[in-house]
Amino acid sequence: MSIYQKFLTDEEATVAFGRELARATYVDTSEISVEILVGAGTETIGGLIHLNGDLGVGKTTLTRGIMRGYGYSGPVKSPTYTLVEPYELEKCQIYHFDLYRLANPEEVEYLGVEDYFQSTNLCIVEWANLGKGSIPGADIVIELETEGTGRRLSFESQTQKGHRIAERLWR
Repeated sequence: MSIYQKFLTDEEATVAFGRELARATYVDTSEISVEILVGAGTETIGGLIHLNGDLGVGKTTLTRGIMRGYGYSGPVKSPTYTLVEPYELEKCQIYHFDLYRLANPEEVEYLGVEDYFQSTNLCIVEWANLGKGSIPGADIVIELETEGTGRRLSFESQTQKGHRIAERLWR
């Protein structure tokens, strides 16, 4: 398990970190130029990211940054009412979950989302603790906390895939 921390000064810094996190989830990019990497044609190694933090702390903003890192330019809204927002890009599938409205973890099973958690998909789950026991364990857990006018981000890798992403991101 590896733990890293970063202070995010504002919304722009949160989106920028999300872009960098997205790049750390690309397939092996050693032979690809940076210009080619920016866009919806980029493949992902997949992964499961749990995002934790209070309401309004920036979980969806961070997700927007990840989506921008994959070249998605459309709106990224919190799926609080839809519970999951699928993004089917050219070469990868990204699923953004928000479990805030769940009354108990078993409700996840009624969503029929088990197929979304394939290893080749990138899944981002806000309020993952509310689905504990009904969703797979995370490759990465990110905790966001308000600190002054900014945010304190804690990043914890929990699997081999999570360690690989962390090594790419924090080197």
